Amino acid sequence: MNFTVKDRFIKYVQIDTQSDPVSTSQPSTLKQLDLSKVLVQELKEMGLSDVELDEFGYVYATIPATTSKKNVPVICFCAHVDTAPDASGTGVKPIIHSNYQGQDIVLPDDTSVVIRMTDYPYLKDKIGHDIITASGLTLLGGDDKAGVAEIMDAAYQLINNPSIKHGKIRLLFTPDEEIGRGVDEVDIKKLGADFGYTLDGGPIGTLEDETFSADGAVITIQGVAAHPGYAKGKMENAVKIASDIVSALPKHRLTPETTQKKQGFIHPVKIEGGLENAKITFILRDFEEDLLKEKSEILRKVMDKVLLRYPHSSAKLEVFEQYRNMKQIVSGRPEIIEYAKEAIKRSGLKPQLGSIRGGTDGSRLSFMGLPCPNLFAGEMAIHSRQEFVTVQDMQKAVETIINIVAVCEERS
Repeated sequence: MNFTVKDRFIKYVQIDTQSDPVSTSQPSTLKQLDLSKVLVQELKEMGLSDVELDEFGYVYATIPATTSKKNVPVICFCAHVDTAPDASGTGVKPIIHSNYQGQDIVLPDDTSVVIRMTDYPYLKDKIGHDIITASGLTLLGGDDKAGVAEIMDAAYQLINNPSIKHGKIRLLFTPDEEIGRGVDEVDIKKLGADFGYTLDGGPIGTLEDETFSADGAVITIQGVAAHPGYAKGKMENAVKIASDIVSALPKHRLTPETTQKKQGFIHPVKIEGGLENAKITFILRDFEEDLLKEKSEILRKVMDKVLLRYPHSSAKLEVFEQYRNMKQIVSGRPEIIEYAKEAIKRSGLKPQLGSIRGGTDGSRLSFMGLPCPNLFAGEMAIHSRQEFVTVQDMQKAVETIINIVAVCEERS
């Protein structure tokens, strides 16, 4: 197979598409459209006529069916164009480290940024691979431009090999996934797919049918202001109340830094305010909804207990839903998982069914009526300047996409 994924990926990561959690526009940054417009042009150059970039920054496209069967489901493949706000995405300089032999990879523009096998044991299986990194000053953007490039290469292969029998395929590229707004304006009816797969995962062979269930929480504090020179017996500092609440939370459990696998957490992400008013923002995560609810109750009890020491102040806890565990929906469509497992095997890999300690566009798409597990894309050390992906892993993802549509057609 004459893969194009490497060249596409190198091109895409050099386009700055960082999203902005503070922005209220859709998409949150106009520069995300720079990549979306490139995708539209490339899809049209492949020969697709049904390609659209809508007012919200979504790219929709159709690969026509090549099968004569009438009952083949319509499959959607989805990836997001934005990169995370956690590290700079401006001026990305991708570097290909050919024929990796296990050495430390020192990034040239900041030699303190080193990718070591001891830190990333996944590299033990990548001897001989061609590893792509950034230069040390930025993230790479493999999350999720690896997924974007893989879907685009799979589209190219399918269009140029009509002998591969498959049903109608829909492509969806979204903005703003990294700030939790990736599918806010997706038109599910227009998309018209029966189920889908996001390409937004890590190690090759992995298939994730489960995500966290997620809530956001905000504690708003009303303290008591007074002149600091005459504050004795009067002042109740909202900043100190906020600090006390955070300090009173569990330290050795229920935190991101002390949990793994199926363990959830309470995570304060922002404190803002002043003497009289303050606000703490949290994210709450768990795989089970009853355990998620327990975490908001823990937060409420901690808040109430701290407020006992500040009798003239008040605080209010508000909890709101962010997304829910996709397994609630995907488990009702076991064939979707079976197609992917067989496709991964045909790509010469061992399927590894897993859970995501986070969410994807597929989490919300599943509850919008499009069951959508997550496939590997090869992206590693995401949201950091150590981010990397291997060319060979991306090629395996392309193979897996092609195998999925073939398996689905065979079994329909």
